[in-house]
Amino acid sequence: MNMTFADGPVVRLAVAGAGQIGRRHIELIQASARTCLSAVVDPMPASVALAGSLGVPHFPSLDALFAQQAFPRPAGVVLATPNHLHVPDSLLCVEQGMPALIEKPVADTVAAGRQLAEALAKKPVPMLVGHHRRHSSTLLRAREVVSSGRLGRLVTVMGSAQFYKPDSYFEQGAWRKEAGGGPVLINLIHEMDNLRYLCGELEAVHAMASSAVRGFAVEDTAVINMKFASGALGTFTLSDTAASPRSWEQTSGEDPAYPRYATEDCYFIAGTQGSLAVPTLRTWTYDASGAAPGWWTPFTEETLALDAVDPLRAQLDHFCDLIAGKTAPIITVADALQSLCAVEAVRRSMATGQTVALRDVV
Repeated sequence: MNMTFADGPVVRLAVAGAGQIGRRHIELIQASARTCLSAVVDPMPASVALAGSLGVPHFPSLDALFAQQAFPRPAGVVLATPNHLHVPDSLLCVEQGMPALIEKPVADTVAAGRQLAEALAKKPVPMLVGHHRRHSSTLLRAREVVSSGRLGRLVTVMGSAQFYKPDSYFEQGAWRKEAGGGPVLINLIHEMDNLRYLCGELEAVHAMASSAVRGFAVEDTAVINMKFASGALGTFTLSDTAASPRSWEQTSGEDPAYPRYATEDCYFIAGTQGSLAVPTLRTWTYDASGAAPGWWTPFTEETLALDAVDPLRAQLDHFCDLIAGKTAPIITVADALQSLCAVEAVRRSMATGQTVALRDVV
């Protein structure tokens, strides 16, 4: 039986990976009038009971899902599997011609990401990478301001993702104390994607890291200098041991799990004609004063209006439109791969103490 909603048929989606983010995707699919959950795919025993409670079939693997003929085939798959499975699962979807929403990061290594990009170049299949902040109305509004030229030529950007992860975070996952478990690999991918989206492509990075506070085998703090292809320069401060409200989650209010500090910002972008603070969307510009720019010239100050949306819900709607052939992906595998390359460049710079050009990341 084909179900419909006001604008067309309901989109049947399977979710692979029944962990925390997978369950969030399931909630969104169930809450939307456009979608319905068709299956849960996960090898863990607990996921069998989850699928039963949701009234949908369970499969231990994507191979099993695609091989079965007892249930209708989904129109798309959400890949919320562990990072190292993103590319193998995506390649299987390419082989099946199955549209997929791939949770970020797109791959666990740059080489694996390039393998997926090459496969899609040979056999195009609709695929969207789950950098859900690309669907944030705040980020989109900030991008409009930068792209409009209102700030003039970009000169600098200052960014911050500083927060305090409690001891329980590390007790629940001992791997987070070891190499690969620090904020560079876990958190920085979001920030590099945001900054690329706002300010253009990165050309090079130079990073320093410290583990002085926690004393783990992995960093707890990093400071990154950035050079953008436009010539703009930037700095970014990252820490999971800083008692600070200046991170996207704590300032944007888009995730209700975090307390919000609505007067704080995590990005400050400055150009030759003005500046923009994000996510408060406060601007300081010369464009309406009529006077020549200069440090004695007063700014016109404004806080831009915004209609807030849930970026995860907007991402789901976009994925449905992508499956229907109504749009192109807002972030492709190739695009997301550049954000992964930026993180890899930061890691290499931390390890070598040298500036790393993104063109050298292979």
